[in-house]
Amino acid sequence: MATKEKNIQQEIINAAGQIYNYLSDKGEVSINKMTKDLDLDGNFTAMGLGWLSREDKIDYTPKAKSVTVKLR
Repeated sequence: MATKEKNIQQEIINAAGQIYNYLSDKGEVSINKMTKDLDLDGNFTAMGLGWLSREDKIDYTPKAKSVTVKLR
């Protein structure tokens, strides 16, 4: 794997860790609120959520105007 790819993957892993810790502290929150609170660069919130989804660590709940997420 090229160095640039490893750096991006490490940023995704770091984002997933921040998201995991945030959800551990806050419980169930909307993805929009979490995105604002964490202020991660670019699409790293979405990529971190994808990483945690792949690891089967989180649950999503559709709401009327948003989607919430929480740890399993």
